[in-house]
Amino acid sequence: MLSVTRSYNHRLVQLVVADEYTCVKLQTSTCHYFKAPSEHACATTDETFILSVDVGTTSIRCHVYDKEAKIRGSCTTKVVLLYPEVGRVEMDPDALWKGFIDVVKGAVQDAGVQMRQIEALGISTQRGTFTTWDKKTGVPFHNFISWQDQRAADLVKSWNRSCTMKAIHGVMKVVYFLTRQKRSLAASLIVFSTQHVTFRLVWVLTHYKQVRQAVAEGNCVFGTIDTWLLFKLTKGHVHATDFSNASSTGIFDSYQVCGFLCSLVSLPLSIFPTVENTGHDFGSTDVSIFGVSIPIMSVMADQQAAMFGECCFDVGDVKITMGTGTFMDINTGSKPHTSVAGLYPLVGWKIGPEVVYLAEGNAADTGTAIKWAQELELFSDVQETSAMAYSVSDADGVCFVPSFSGLQAPLNDPKACASLMGLKPSTTKSHLVRAILESVAFRNKQLYETMLRETRIPVTRIRVDGGVSANDFVMQLTADLFGRKVARPQHHEMSCLGAAFVAGLGVGFWRTREELKKLQNTDEVFLPKGSSKEDAGGSLNREYIPVLQSWERALRRSMNWYSKP
Repeated sequence: MLSVTRSYNHRLVQLVVADEYTCVKLQTSTCHYFKAPSEHACATTDETFILSVDVGTTSIRCHVYDKEAKIRGSCTTKVVLLYPEVGRVEMDPDALWKGFIDVVKGAVQDAGVQMRQIEALGISTQRGTFTTWDKKTGVPFHNFISWQDQRAADLVKSWNRSCTMKAIHGVMKVVYFLTRQKRSLAASLIVFSTQHVTFRLVWVLTHYKQVRQAVAEGNCVFGTIDTWLLFKLTKGHVHATDFSNASSTGIFDSYQVCGFLCSLVSLPLSIFPTVENTGHDFGSTDVSIFGVSIPIMSVMADQQAAMFGECCFDVGDVKITMGTGTFMDINTGSKPHTSVAGLYPLVGWKIGPEVVYLAEGNAADTGTAIKWAQELELFSDVQETSAMAYSVSDADGVCFVPSFSGLQAPLNDPKACASLMGLKPSTTKSHLVRAILESVAFRNKQLYETMLRETRIPVTRIRVDGGVSANDFVMQLTADLFGRKVARPQHHEMSCLGAAFVAGLGVGFWRTREELKKLQNTDEVFLPKGSSKEDAGGSLNREYIPVLQSWERALRRSMNWYSKP
């Protein structure tokens, strides 16, 4: 169940020109931003392009990129999430596959080019969402289980408190004391999370008899969305993933202790895909799918792809993606960071012999909170929210806690609830909207402080992308709370661009990373209040200290609310 939206002129309902972009309101009320048709250069038949698809939590997007990294054609389809029970979030694999095919064909048609002009395909996907399927028939045993799913929360909590985990922590602390190896330190601090695949997969193996039977017969394979798409695109010839996706599962972790974790929680190694470089020739699409065979030259996890798309190639570069959730990543260089507060060490990308690591913190419900507010009719158009927030001097003492999916780092409480506190008869819709937007920036501040404290890496620059980054109120408040300059690129869909960059480098479409940096365009720079410096590095704006303290009290009162997920 996916509804496709294409930017075709014959489907226009309303057209308004805003600066150098054209905003097209379609029959689905979805708004696309792309270069006005008059500014498009007509593609010649010998011109080639890079195709990139980003499979997100709420939508699948496909863009056709030219040599200047400009979008020449686009297509988007909505993803319908399924909620079979409270705390469970799923996706239909067949609907996802159909949506992927539709957006690829739609984007190429929108660009006015032929499939044979596509040099390479790059794929970026949400992480931690997985299914299992029959290796012979390709038929899934169950729906995709989303990274937001909480069905394994009690299992995670039980394991984290178990004697086995306490013993592992104790032994590894001794090993670290003797060897000073960071791998041992990581093992001494390991804590499982519902967002990682590990215990949701354990749950599947426990509750689905047909999966256990297929494993016993050697006919079961496992995969996150990228692996499933590779399998489908190559007609079952490729069962693989890349290091960025693998490191995000909590199974193939950044310290490469897969065998240890699988043995610990009884996961069969036979079901897992081969792990390849991020920039790898994953084979080509079967000719029956698009009429031609297209080389698949990159597979990336979405946040790592956004990091690459932002050209955050240097140690200390920070990327914040604010979409369905907020994901904050810092480049830690050639070594993974070991965290005690829930920052996760990830492989950013592995291209050739180079491995780049990231440390990541996240808040799961950024866009979710704003969409919820819209469904309550606090506003009709998301673009109104910034003006509504600025229309009042404060939130009238209202605090909103955005934790529909629990709280992540540094609090790490899957049982926390979303809540509105401090309501009064004087509270208006504008106060509520301001409180919701403030909560997004407050979580940004919380993650940023945790990152600075834990990594002790000097931040070189901060770039923000994702749909919510289009909100000027959130961006300005984030800059004020950080006391740092925050830059927003012209295009907010960096995951697609990052996968395209890696694929393009693989086929020589672009040659160097310096070339990629020159293709970047910044939409706007937000400086902290009272700062006139090009790169401000001050402290928290003092007027927000009591507001932030009230919000932190509300946060604590929302914790450990649910007895069951």
